[in-house]
Amino acid sequence: MANFSSGLRARFRSLGRLSPDEQGATATEYGILTGFIATAIVTGVGAFGTALNLYFGQLSTGVRNALGIP
Repeated sequence: MANFSSGLRARFRSLGRLSPDEQGATATEYGILTGFIATAIVTGVGAFGTALNLYFGQLSTGVRNALGIP
């Protein structure tokens, strides 16, 4: 158990030695992330619009058939 504990302490110490000059995401990374999000939104809205159009098409056909309208 002591070996495990000392191994953990060594790992945490090595984490402290990571580069302190990391400033986080740059504008380029934010731009790429925004592009991925925009692509996902456009794809989702397009798929939803297609499904909604199909649903209302079937609904109007059912109503016309029920009312006997050709």
